[in-house]
Amino acid sequence: MAIDFTLTQKQKDIQATAREFAREVLAPVSQQADEEPDPLRAFQLMKPAYAEACKQGIAFSMLPKEYGGGGMSNVDFVIAAEEIQAVDPGFGTTVLVNGLGLMPVWYYGTEEQKERFIRTATTDTSGEYLVGYAASEPPGSPGGTANFDAPAGDGAGMAVTATLDGDEYVVNGRKYWPCNVGGWDNRGANVNLVVVRTDPAAGGTTGLSALMVERGTPGVSYRSISTSAQRSAPNCEIVFDNARVPAANAIEGAKGNGDLLINRNFAWSGPVAGIGAVAVARAAYEAALEWARTYTGGGPRPIIQYQYPGYVLGDVAAKIEAARYFCWKGAHYLDQHDFHGEMLGAMVKIHCTEMLFDCVYKCMQVVGVNSMDTRHPFHRYLREASLLPLYDAGNFGMQRRRVHGVMADPSFNPRAVMDDEAIHFTKAMEGIDTVPGRSTNGMPIPVP
Repeated sequence: MAIDFTLTQKQKDIQATAREFAREVLAPVSQQADEEPDPLRAFQLMKPAYAEACKQGIAFSMLPKEYGGGGMSNVDFVIAAEEIQAVDPGFGTTVLVNGLGLMPVWYYGTEEQKERFIRTATTDTSGEYLVGYAASEPPGSPGGTANFDAPAGDGAGMAVTATLDGDEYVVNGRKYWPCNVGGWDNRGANVNLVVVRTDPAAGGTTGLSALMVERGTPGVSYRSISTSAQRSAPNCEIVFDNARVPAANAIEGAKGNGDLLINRNFAWSGPVAGIGAVAVARAAYEAALEWARTYTGGGPRPIIQYQYPGYVLGDVAAKIEAARYFCWKGAHYLDQHDFHGEMLGAMVKIHCTEMLFDCVYKCMQVVGVNSMDTRHPFHRYLREASLLPLYDAGNFGMQRRRVHGVMADPSFNPRAVMDDEAIHFTKAMEGIDTVPGRSTNGMPIPVP
């Protein structure tokens, strides 16, 4: 039959390898990193684990074999990501962002750029090579990252500018929240993909591009952000002060198409964020089930023998299974359609990450007030659950809007995903909901 949820032997091997890495390499340092108050130091505690991830081919497993990467399919990557994120979702984000920074070079770059940026990363032997992805910016009025594709004149969000001056771009402005970008010492990752405004007079669907900003570029500074969750992943503020970046570092196919790059990137990361939610929910469920098997609450039997805990945990288990298969579907769709899944990727991310909070809290209800004791892991699961719907293109600000934009387009076929047909994401699907009273093409909506 065409539909088969049985893992191949290769996929079982990938799963087992990732599970062993998570158990033997990540688990011993994960809690220490989570408890470390200094965010940069917390990230630095993960350095030996990252070196091992490089050695095992995990760190760049998503990149094409043609340029030295692991060549992993999206389905295989999601299978491995679940095992890693069940132990430390922040470390999973660090690996994911390597892809967010370099996959667009594969999609849109010249052959020279692919060799210079992708192969340099995949052949590095230091065990430290990091790639950042900088799209997010501070909130503003007008502006803000969520409105990156808004029409000109109405506050299109991206405010970091890149002005061409001879054979260099002069970059000014500020990014806020990007991951990996500060590197191991807040002096910069080896290379960062930075979405910039190259045409200040144009709207978000024509005025954005992407630059590869290399470590050591003068005029760029980084500051760590201390977060309440995923503390093993490094978030930073970046300030560009007349930073000069070679024009040759502009991703060729993304010139004026930074909007499409952002949407395609978050389509790819949707199933990975979704499986991160599955992973954290799984960890919470397994911990609550183990508790229920042994805790009596002063009664004659462990509480798993009573109806309410059993029903609650059964519902949680069902939600986890359904979400896992939705992630597999989303990843498979990306594999089938040239890494395009702008609508489905968003749907997967929204559904799974919002399932997570409910599952974690239900597990905490089963455990009761003891779940608040920091000797148990539930406080961390709850923090991770609160983060996942908000990051990776927040569900309210960007993900739901992408789904809405596709559905509102006259070309949309509501059975396309069901029939595994490609949905061609276009600029006409962008900009919806960014300006009240405007359609996706920026024109006023007629009032009847």
